[in-house]
Amino acid sequence: MLSRTAKQTFFALAGPAMRVNGWIYKSLRAPHGGGGVPVRVHLGPGQRAYLDGWINIDANMVTGKCDVWADLRNPLPFGDGTVDAVYSHHMIEHLPDLEGHFKEVHRVLAPGGVYRAGGPNGDSAIRKFTEGDNDWFSDWPDAYDSTGGRFVNFVLCRNEHLTILTQSFLEEIAGRAGFSTMDTMMPVKQTGHPDLFGDCLAKEYETDYETPRTLIMEFQKSPGAGPS
Repeated sequence: MLSRTAKQTFFALAGPAMRVNGWIYKSLRAPHGGGGVPVRVHLGPGQRAYLDGWINIDANMVTGKCDVWADLRNPLPFGDGTVDAVYSHHMIEHLPDLEGHFKEVHRVLAPGGVYRAGGPNGDSAIRKFTEGDNDWFSDWPDAYDSTGGRFVNFVLCRNEHLTILTQSFLEEIAGRAGFSTMDTMMPVKQTGHPDLFGDCLAKEYETDYETPRTLIMEFQKSPGAGPS
């Protein structure tokens, strides 16, 4: 794991170039939708989660793999209503403006488009913390014996995570962004839109289905929605 200082330095130096690159992609290369083939966008594939057939966007083009080099804290490099599906997995908890992010995803989605997002399950973590279940938590990134220390690992991850994700919180901010339908999914086993996200399920690993470590939800833009 890179230190926060190293990451801040990288974004300070590369930020302007990523902003320009995102603008160039939006202006010259981004699909306009409506071509018969769904436009699917994957946010933050990192090193191992690249999805073939998707437009993979990431700031990491050194050790990771991406199609578009862009900072996901900036506006998404797509026109209004030009994307059919957006997917992110363990990415949104790192964003400083989660409400702004959901508004951006809603903006680029076509009417009826869907956002599938997953991240650390705060509801499960709170339940296991109150039960004092040390074994549910890991000792990464730091070794702690206490349930409290392990809970901090899970929720904050050495301050890499900027928010705690719970179902009610995500429902609220997604509703504020304009999404009309919000469903909680079981990791690996379930999607309400297999035609869009069927190939994502292999990237989602889970062993505890009663209190899953990953909260996965699907948010749909109203089929009758106008411009954001």
